[in-house]
Amino acid sequence: MTSTRKFWTLRYIIINATYFAVYSGIHAYASVFLLEKGFSNTLIGITLALANILSVVFQPFVAGLIDKQGKLTNRNVSMASTALLLIGSVLLLLIKNGIVVIFIIFALIYMVQMVYQPIITAMYFEYEAAGCHIYYGLARGLGSVGFAVTSFFTGRAIGKFGVNILMILDIIFLTIALIVLYFFKKPKTETPKIEKNEVAHNNLFSFIKTYPGFMLFVLAAVCFFFAHNAINDYMIQIITPLGGTEAQMGIAVSCAAFLELPTMALIDKIIKKISVKNLLLISGVAFLIKTLLMLIAPNMIVVYISQAMQMFAYAVFIPAGAYFVNQTMERLDQVKGQAYINVSITLGGVFSSLVCGRLLDIKGPHFMLIVSFAVTTVGLIIAFLALKVVAISRKNRS
Repeated sequence: MTSTRKFWTLRYIIINATYFAVYSGIHAYASVFLLEKGFSNTLIGITLALANILSVVFQPFVAGLIDKQGKLTNRNVSMASTALLLIGSVLLLLIKNGIVVIFIIFALIYMVQMVYQPIITAMYFEYEAAGCHIYYGLARGLGSVGFAVTSFFTGRAIGKFGVNILMILDIIFLTIALIVLYFFKKPKTETPKIEKNEVAHNNLFSFIKTYPGFMLFVLAAVCFFFAHNAINDYMIQIITPLGGTEAQMGIAVSCAAFLELPTMALIDKIIKKISVKNLLLISGVAFLIKTLLMLIAPNMIVVYISQAMQMFAYAVFIPAGAYFVNQTMERLDQVKGQAYINVSITLGGVFSSLVCGRLLDIKGPHFMLIVSFAVTTVGLIIAFLALKVVAISRKNRS
Protein backbone atom coordinates (compact mmCIF):
# COMPACT_ATOMS: atom_id res chain seq x y z
CA MET A 1 0.00 0.00 0.00
CA THR A 2 1.54 3.36 -1.03
CA SER A 3 1.93 6.14 1.55
CA THR A 4 -0.64 8.27 -0.29
CA ARG A 5 -3.16 5.45 -0.30
CA LYS A 6 -2.47 4.78 3.39
CA PHE A 7 -3.11 8.47 4.15
CA TRP A 8 -6.53 8.58 2.46
CA THR A 9 -7.51 5.12 3.69
CA LEU A 10 -6.56 5.89 7.31
CA ARG A 11 -8.79 8.95 7.44
CA TYR A 12 -11.64 7.13 5.72
CA ILE A 13 -11.22 4.32 8.27
CA ILE A 14 -11.62 6.81 11.13
CA ILE A 15 -14.76 8.26 9.51
CA ASN A 16 -16.25 4.76 9.22
CA ALA A 17 -15.11 3.55 12.65
CA THR A 18 -16.51 6.58 14.50
CA TYR A 19 -19.76 6.46 12.53
CA PHE A 20 -20.41 2.83 13.43
CA ALA A 21 -19.26 3.29 17.02
CA VAL A 22 -22.02 5.90 17.33
CA TYR A 23 -24.37 3.59 15.39
CA SER A 24 -23.89 1.06 18.19
CA GLY A 25 -25.14 3.52 20.80
CA ILE A 26 -28.07 4.88 18.80
CA HIS A 27 -29.23 1.71 17.05
CA ALA A 28 -27.98 -1.49 18.69
CA TYR A 29 -28.74 -0.21 22.18
CA ALA A 30 -31.88 1.76 21.30
CA SER A 31 -34.16 -0.63 23.19
CA VAL A 32 -31.86 -0.70 26.23
CA PHE A 33 -31.71 3.12 26.36
CA LEU A 34 -35.41 3.73 25.77
CA LEU A 35 -36.59 0.99 28.14
CA GLU A 36 -34.56 2.65 30.89
CA LYS A 37 -36.24 5.97 30.05
CA GLY A 38 -39.70 4.43 30.61
CA PHE A 39 -40.68 3.45 27.04
CA SER A 40 -42.80 0.33 26.40
CA ASN A 41 -41.90 -2.11 23.59
CA THR A 42 -44.74 -0.69 21.51
CA LEU A 43 -43.59 2.91 22.04
CA ILE A 44 -40.02 1.91 21.16
CA GLY A 45 -41.39 0.41 17.95
CA ILE A 46 -43.28 3.62 17.14
CA THR A 47 -40.17 5.74 17.85
CA LEU A 48 -37.92 3.69 15.58
CA ALA A 49 -40.59 3.40 12.88
CA LEU A 50 -41.10 7.19 12.79
CA ALA A 51 -37.35 7.77 12.58
CA ASN A 52 -37.03 5.28 9.75
CA ILE A 53 -40.00 6.71 7.84
CA LEU A 54 -38.48 10.19 8.03
CA SER A 55 -35.14 8.88 6.78
CA VAL A 56 -36.83 7.11 3.84
CA VAL A 57 -38.18 10.50 2.77
CA PHE A 58 -34.96 12.44 3.31
CA GLN A 59 -32.36 9.97 1.98
CA PRO A 60 -33.31 10.18 -1.74
CA PHE A 61 -34.07 13.90 -1.38
CA VAL A 62 -30.62 14.74 0.03
CA ALA A 63 -28.95 12.36 -2.45
CA GLY A 64 -30.74 14.12 -5.31
CA LEU A 65 -29.38 17.47 -4.16
CA ILE A 66 -25.84 16.06 -4.01
CA ASP A 67 -26.20 14.45 -7.47
CA LYS A 68 -26.86 17.91 -8.92
CA GLN A 69 -23.12 18.58 -8.52
CA GLY A 70 -23.64 21.82 -6.55
CA LYS A 71 -22.14 23.11 -3.30
CA LEU A 72 -23.96 20.49 -1.25
CA THR A 73 -21.21 17.87 -1.36
CA ASN A 74 -20.92 14.48 0.32
CA ARG A 75 -18.36 15.92 2.75
CA ASN A 76 -20.49 18.97 3.65
CA VAL A 77 -23.56 16.80 4.30
CA SER A 78 -21.44 14.44 6.41
CA MET A 79 -20.15 17.32 8.53
CA ALA A 80 -23.63 18.79 9.03
CA SER A 81 -25.04 15.37 9.98
CA THR A 82 -22.26 14.76 12.47
CA ALA A 83 -22.84 18.16 14.08
CA LEU A 84 -26.58 17.46 14.43
CA LEU A 85 -25.87 14.07 16.00
CA LEU A 86 -23.46 15.70 18.44
CA ILE A 87 -26.05 18.29 19.52
CA GLY A 88 -28.73 15.59 19.91
CA SER A 89 -26.44 13.38 22.01
CA VAL A 90 -25.60 16.27 24.34
CA LEU A 91 -29.30 17.03 24.80
CA LEU A 92 -30.14 13.39 25.58
CA LEU A 93 -27.34 13.34 28.14
CA LEU A 94 -28.64 16.48 29.86
CA ILE A 95 -32.36 15.59 29.82
CA LYS A 96 -33.14 13.38 32.83
CA ASN A 97 -36.83 12.68 32.14
CA GLY A 98 -39.67 13.62 29.81
CA ILE A 99 -40.74 10.86 27.43
CA VAL A 100 -42.11 13.25 24.79
CA VAL A 101 -38.88 15.27 24.52
CA ILE A 102 -36.72 12.12 24.51
CA PHE A 103 -39.03 10.61 21.87
CA ILE A 104 -38.56 13.63 19.56
CA ILE A 105 -34.78 13.97 19.98
CA PHE A 106 -34.04 10.26 19.74
CA ALA A 107 -36.21 9.85 16.63
CA LEU A 108 -34.44 12.80 14.97
CA ILE A 109 -30.87 11.64 15.65
CA TYR A 110 -31.78 8.08 14.61
CA MET A 111 -33.16 9.54 11.35
CA VAL A 112 -30.15 11.81 10.72
CA GLN A 113 -27.72 8.94 11.14
CA MET A 114 -29.62 6.82 8.62
CA VAL A 115 -29.62 9.70 6.09
CA TYR A 116 -25.86 10.10 6.58
CA GLN A 117 -24.90 6.44 6.02
CA PRO A 118 -25.14 6.21 2.18
CA ILE A 119 -23.31 9.53 1.89
CA ILE A 120 -20.20 7.93 3.42
CA THR A 121 -20.26 5.24 0.71
CA ALA A 122 -20.89 7.77 -2.07
CA MET A 123 -17.98 9.84 -0.73
CA TYR A 124 -15.64 6.89 -1.34
CA PHE A 125 -16.58 6.61 -5.02
CA GLU A 126 -16.33 10.41 -5.40
CA TYR A 127 -12.84 10.57 -3.86
CA GLU A 128 -11.66 7.46 -5.72
CA ALA A 129 -12.67 9.09 -9.02
CA ALA A 130 -10.65 12.17 -8.01
CA GLY A 131 -7.49 10.08 -7.55
CA CYS A 132 -7.72 9.66 -3.74
CA HIS A 133 -7.22 5.91 -3.72
CA ILE A 134 -8.86 4.23 -0.74
CA TYR A 135 -9.22 0.56 0.26
CA TYR A 136 -12.99 0.66 0.65
CA GLY A 137 -13.47 -2.91 1.87
CA LEU A 138 -10.78 -2.55 4.54
CA ALA A 139 -12.15 0.81 5.72
CA ARG A 140 -15.75 -0.42 5.81
CA GLY A 141 -14.68 -3.60 7.59
CA LEU A 142 -12.81 -1.63 10.23
CA GLY A 143 -15.94 0.48 10.59
CA SER A 144 -17.66 -2.73 11.66
CA VAL A 145 -14.80 -3.36 14.08
CA GLY A 146 -15.49 0.06 15.59
CA PHE A 147 -19.08 -1.06 16.05
CA ALA A 148 -17.96 -4.39 17.51
CA VAL A 149 -15.49 -2.99 20.02
CA THR A 150 -17.94 -0.33 21.16
CA SER A 151 -20.80 -2.84 21.48
CA PHE A 152 -18.64 -5.28 23.44
CA PHE A 153 -17.54 -2.74 26.04
CA THR A 154 -20.83 -0.82 26.11
CA GLY A 155 -22.75 -3.87 27.32
CA ARG A 156 -20.48 -4.00 30.38
CA ALA A 157 -20.27 -0.24 30.85
CA ILE A 158 -24.06 0.11 31.06
CA GLY A 159 -24.09 -2.30 33.99
CA LYS A 160 -21.56 -0.14 35.85
CA PHE A 161 -22.45 3.43 34.82
CA GLY A 162 -26.04 3.29 33.53
CA VAL A 163 -27.45 4.01 30.06
CA ASN A 164 -26.17 7.60 29.93
CA ILE A 165 -22.73 6.17 29.13
CA LEU A 166 -24.14 5.61 25.63
CA MET A 167 -24.47 9.35 25.02
CA ILE A 168 -21.08 10.12 26.60
CA LEU A 169 -19.36 7.72 24.21
CA ASP A 170 -21.34 9.12 21.27
CA ILE A 171 -20.19 12.65 22.09
CA ILE A 172 -16.54 11.54 22.14
CA PHE A 173 -16.75 9.66 18.83
CA LEU A 174 -18.74 12.39 17.08
CA THR A 175 -16.20 15.03 18.09
CA ILE A 176 -13.39 12.94 16.59
CA ALA A 177 -15.44 12.38 13.42
CA LEU A 178 -16.15 16.07 12.97
CA ILE A 179 -12.46 16.98 13.26
CA VAL A 180 -11.40 14.30 10.74
CA LEU A 181 -14.15 15.27 8.28
CA TYR A 182 -13.11 18.91 8.45
CA PHE A 183 -9.62 17.99 7.21
CA PHE A 184 -10.84 15.29 4.78
CA LYS A 185 -10.73 17.64 1.80
CA LYS A 186 -10.69 16.28 -1.72
CA PRO A 187 -7.88 17.80 -3.84
CA LYS A 188 -9.07 20.34 -6.34
CA THR A 189 -9.60 18.69 -9.69
CA GLU A 190 -11.53 19.66 -12.75
CA THR A 191 -15.13 18.53 -12.26
CA PRO A 192 -16.18 16.23 -15.12
CA LYS A 193 -18.51 18.07 -17.44
CA ILE A 194 -22.05 16.80 -17.68
CA GLU A 195 -22.56 15.42 -21.17
CA LYS A 196 -25.71 16.28 -23.13
CA ASN A 197 -26.90 12.66 -23.02
CA GLU A 198 -26.42 12.40 -19.23
CA VAL A 199 -29.67 12.72 -17.29
CA ALA A 200 -30.20 12.70 -13.52
CA HIS A 201 -33.37 10.74 -12.76
CA ASN A 202 -34.38 12.64 -9.63
CA ASN A 203 -38.08 11.83 -10.06
CA LEU A 204 -38.96 8.55 -8.35
CA PHE A 205 -41.12 7.27 -11.21
CA SER A 206 -38.44 8.12 -13.77
CA PHE A 207 -35.87 6.32 -11.61
CA ILE A 208 -38.06 3.20 -11.34
CA LYS A 209 -38.68 3.20 -15.11
CA THR A 210 -34.94 3.48 -15.80
CA TYR A 211 -33.84 0.89 -13.24
CA PRO A 212 -36.77 -1.55 -12.74
CA GLY A 213 -34.62 -4.52 -11.73
CA PHE A 214 -32.65 -2.46 -9.24
CA MET A 215 -35.80 -1.16 -7.58
CA LEU A 216 -37.22 -4.68 -7.41
CA PHE A 217 -34.02 -5.72 -5.65
CA VAL A 218 -34.55 -2.85 -3.20
CA LEU A 219 -37.88 -4.50 -2.31
CA ALA A 220 -36.08 -7.81 -1.72
CA ALA A 221 -33.53 -6.09 0.50
CA VAL A 222 -36.38 -4.58 2.54
CA CYS A 223 -37.41 -8.14 3.37
CA PHE A 224 -33.84 -9.12 4.32
CA PHE A 225 -33.52 -6.17 6.65
CA PHE A 226 -36.92 -6.71 8.24
CA ALA A 227 -35.43 -9.73 10.03
CA HIS A 228 -31.99 -8.13 10.40
CA ASN A 229 -33.44 -5.09 12.17
CA ALA A 230 -35.83 -7.22 14.25
CA ILE A 231 -32.87 -9.17 15.63
CA ASN A 232 -30.69 -6.08 16.19
CA ASP A 233 -33.35 -3.79 17.67
CA TYR A 234 -34.92 -6.42 19.94
CA MET A 235 -31.90 -8.55 20.79
CA ILE A 236 -32.33 -8.08 24.53
CA GLN A 237 -35.95 -9.27 24.36
CA ILE A 238 -34.93 -12.30 22.25
CA ILE A 239 -32.14 -13.51 24.53
CA THR A 240 -33.77 -12.80 27.92
CA PRO A 241 -35.96 -15.97 27.76
CA LEU A 242 -32.75 -17.91 27.01
CA GLY A 243 -31.10 -16.54 30.14
CA GLY A 244 -29.16 -13.86 28.26
CA THR A 245 -28.01 -10.56 29.80
CA GLU A 246 -26.93 -7.11 28.54
CA ALA A 247 -23.31 -8.29 28.76
CA GLN A 248 -24.07 -11.35 26.62
CA MET A 249 -25.96 -9.12 24.22
CA GLY A 250 -22.75 -7.10 23.88
CA ILE A 251 -20.83 -10.29 23.08
CA ALA A 252 -23.43 -11.38 20.50
CA VAL A 253 -23.51 -8.01 18.76
CA SER A 254 -19.73 -7.53 18.79
CA CYS A 255 -19.17 -11.11 17.57
CA ALA A 256 -21.25 -10.40 14.46
CA ALA A 257 -19.52 -7.10 13.82
CA PHE A 258 -15.97 -8.46 14.28
CA LEU A 259 -16.67 -11.19 11.74
CA GLU A 260 -17.63 -8.61 9.13
CA LEU A 261 -14.00 -7.44 8.82
CA PRO A 262 -12.47 -10.43 6.96
CA THR A 263 -15.23 -10.47 4.36
CA MET A 264 -15.26 -6.71 3.80
CA ALA A 265 -11.47 -6.39 3.77
CA LEU A 266 -11.21 -9.05 1.05
CA ILE A 267 -14.24 -7.91 -0.97
CA ASP A 268 -12.13 -6.47 -3.83
CA LYS A 269 -10.51 -9.89 -4.36
CA ILE A 270 -13.77 -11.78 -3.84
CA ILE A 271 -15.56 -9.71 -6.51
CA LYS A 272 -12.90 -10.72 -9.05
CA LYS A 273 -13.89 -14.38 -8.54
CA ILE A 274 -17.62 -14.14 -7.75
CA SER A 275 -19.95 -11.74 -9.55
CA VAL A 276 -21.72 -9.02 -7.58
CA LYS A 277 -25.05 -10.59 -8.58
CA ASN A 278 -24.10 -13.96 -7.05
CA LEU A 279 -22.69 -12.29 -3.94
CA LEU A 280 -26.02 -10.56 -3.35
CA LEU A 281 -27.84 -13.90 -3.63
CA ILE A 282 -25.34 -15.51 -1.23
CA SER A 283 -26.02 -12.73 1.26
CA GLY A 284 -29.77 -13.35 0.96
CA VAL A 285 -29.35 -17.04 1.76
CA ALA A 286 -27.16 -16.13 4.74
CA PHE A 287 -29.81 -13.72 6.07
CA LEU A 288 -32.30 -16.60 5.89
CA ILE A 289 -30.03 -19.04 7.75
CA LYS A 290 -29.20 -16.43 10.40
CA THR A 291 -32.89 -15.84 11.12
CA LEU A 292 -33.63 -19.57 11.21
CA LEU A 293 -30.84 -20.21 13.73
CA MET A 294 -32.09 -17.40 15.95
CA LEU A 295 -35.61 -18.84 15.74
CA ILE A 296 -34.59 -22.35 16.85
CA ALA A 297 -31.91 -21.26 19.35
CA PRO A 298 -32.29 -23.16 22.65
CA ASN A 299 -29.42 -21.30 24.31
CA MET A 300 -26.88 -18.48 23.86
CA ILE A 301 -24.41 -20.71 22.00
CA VAL A 302 -26.79 -21.01 19.03
CA VAL A 303 -27.46 -17.26 19.27
CA TYR A 304 -23.72 -16.69 18.84
CA ILE A 305 -23.65 -19.08 15.85
CA SER A 306 -26.56 -17.18 14.32
CA GLN A 307 -24.69 -13.91 14.77
CA ALA A 308 -21.62 -15.45 13.10
CA MET A 309 -23.66 -15.71 9.88
CA GLN A 310 -23.19 -11.95 9.67
CA MET A 311 -19.94 -12.56 7.78
CA PHE A 312 -21.93 -14.00 4.85
CA ALA A 313 -25.08 -11.87 5.23
CA TYR A 314 -24.60 -8.20 6.10
CA ALA A 315 -20.82 -8.26 5.49
CA VAL A 316 -21.38 -9.40 1.90
CA PHE A 317 -24.52 -7.35 1.20
CA ILE A 318 -23.11 -3.92 2.14
CA PRO A 319 -19.99 -3.78 -0.08
CA ALA A 320 -21.62 -5.86 -2.85
CA GLY A 321 -24.60 -3.49 -2.77
CA ALA A 322 -22.28 -0.50 -3.11
CA TYR A 323 -20.52 -1.99 -6.13
CA PHE A 324 -23.89 -3.08 -7.55
CA VAL A 325 -24.96 0.58 -7.62
CA ASN A 326 -21.69 1.65 -9.24
CA GLN A 327 -22.09 -1.00 -11.96
CA THR A 328 -25.81 -0.41 -12.55
CA MET A 329 -26.29 3.37 -12.29
CA GLU A 330 -25.37 6.25 -14.56
CA ARG A 331 -22.95 8.74 -12.98
CA LEU A 332 -25.62 11.32 -12.09
CA ASP A 333 -27.75 8.69 -10.34
CA GLN A 334 -25.11 6.97 -8.22
CA VAL A 335 -25.60 8.89 -4.96
CA LYS A 336 -29.34 8.24 -5.25
CA GLY A 337 -28.56 4.59 -5.93
CA GLN A 338 -26.53 4.36 -2.71
CA ALA A 339 -29.38 6.12 -0.92
CA TYR A 340 -31.96 3.63 -2.22
CA ILE A 341 -29.81 0.71 -1.01
CA ASN A 342 -29.84 2.36 2.39
CA VAL A 343 -33.58 3.05 2.02
CA SER A 344 -34.06 -0.71 1.75
CA ILE A 345 -32.31 -1.12 5.10
CA THR A 346 -34.37 1.71 6.52
CA LEU A 347 -37.71 0.43 5.24
CA GLY A 348 -36.86 -2.96 6.67
CA GLY A 349 -36.45 -1.11 9.96
CA VAL A 350 -39.77 0.71 9.50
CA PHE A 351 -41.80 -2.45 9.01
CA SER A 352 -39.80 -4.29 11.64
CA SER A 353 -40.39 -1.55 14.21
CA LEU A 354 -44.10 -1.23 13.42
CA VAL A 355 -44.79 -4.96 13.39
CA CYS A 356 -42.23 -6.50 15.74
CA GLY A 357 -42.68 -4.18 18.70
CA ARG A 358 -46.37 -5.07 18.73
CA LEU A 359 -45.71 -8.77 18.14
CA LEU A 360 -43.37 -8.82 21.13
CA ASP A 361 -46.04 -7.36 23.38
CA ILE A 362 -48.82 -9.71 22.29
CA LYS A 363 -47.07 -12.91 21.07
CA GLY A 364 -43.48 -12.83 22.32
CA PRO A 365 -40.07 -13.09 20.60
CA HIS A 366 -40.52 -16.63 19.16
CA PHE A 367 -43.53 -15.66 17.05
CA MET A 368 -41.76 -12.46 15.98
CA LEU A 369 -38.89 -14.59 14.63
CA ILE A 370 -41.30 -16.90 12.78
CA VAL A 371 -42.72 -13.87 10.95
CA SER A 372 -39.18 -12.60 10.26
CA PHE A 373 -38.16 -15.94 8.74
CA ALA A 374 -41.21 -15.95 6.44
CA VAL A 375 -40.51 -12.39 5.27
CA THR A 376 -36.84 -13.22 4.55
CA THR A 377 -37.90 -16.24 2.46
CA VAL A 378 -40.11 -13.99 0.32
CA GLY A 379 -37.21 -11.56 -0.02
CA LEU A 380 -34.87 -14.23 -1.37
CA ILE A 381 -37.38 -15.18 -4.08
CA ILE A 382 -37.81 -11.52 -5.09
CA ALA A 383 -34.02 -10.98 -5.15
CA PHE A 384 -33.55 -13.85 -7.60
CA LEU A 385 -36.21 -12.41 -9.94
CA ALA A 386 -34.86 -8.85 -9.58
CA LEU A 387 -31.32 -9.79 -10.58
CA LYS A 388 -32.70 -11.61 -13.62
CA VAL A 389 -34.48 -8.37 -14.63
CA VAL A 390 -31.25 -6.38 -14.13
CA ALA A 391 -29.34 -8.78 -16.39
CA ILE A 392 -32.01 -8.54 -19.12
CA SER A 393 -32.13 -4.71 -18.88
CA ARG A 394 -28.34 -4.41 -19.17
CA LYS A 395 -28.34 -6.72 -22.20
CA ASN A 396 -31.05 -4.63 -23.88
CA ARG A 397 -29.12 -1.38 -23.25
CA SER A 398 -25.86 -2.76 -24.66
